[in-house]
Amino acid sequence: MIDTVIISGGNIQKDFALDFLNRLISRAGRESLFLVGADRGLEFFMEAGIRPDAAVGDFDSLSPAGREYLKERKDVEVLLLKPEKDDSDTQSAVNYAAARGAKEILLLGATGTRLDHVLANLELLVLGAERGVNISMADTNNYITLARNGMVLKKEEQWGKYVSFFPLGGDVKGLTLEGFYYPLRDHLLRVSDCGLTVSNEIQEETARVRFSGGNLLMLMTRD
Repeated sequence: MIDTVIISGGNIQKDFALDFLNRLISRAGRESLFLVGADRGLEFFMEAGIRPDAAVGDFDSLSPAGREYLKERKDVEVLLLKPEKDDSDTQSAVNYAAARGAKEILLLGATGTRLDHVLANLELLVLGAERGVNISMADTNNYITLARNGMVLKKEEQWGKYVSFFPLGGDVKGLTLEGFYYPLRDHLLRVSDCGLTVSNEIQEETARVRFSGGNLLMLMTRD
């Protein structure tokens, strides 16, 4: 169950993000979610009329209206960062949420045209796993997270038609895919296996993912 939503400053896709967030609030209740605006992501909350619980960043990309909003909202906790820092604003927001006890973090606005930022955000999934936090990223066409050993995927609940897997940060040992159109059994998935596990599909009502070592990136995608 998602307990924290961080809106980052990438390609936010406002209609999608607002619909996703409203569905989470409807399902779990506003009080069960901790909402964080990471730098320019704060402006999503401002424009949507939703009060975030916290804002994290150096706020160098905020518009004048965003800066005024930040000053006026005394009910929003602000973590002001120096522009010269080792962590991205999104990473700082993740660290902040993890320190508060977050266990399931959803990142919205974490993809886009800045591939350097996208790659940095993908690596946050590993950072989260090391801290016992499950992190996922979503946009209109993609749902991205680290697969867990023994994970069961239901065909009726999948994000889109395709499910792809990639080793993240090193090879994945003993990968077994059951219930997929292209199954695997006890396979060493190397970083150089560029296309082997791209665009797979769930063939049965449920599919299972098992592996014995490494970080396995899972992307559910739709056109």
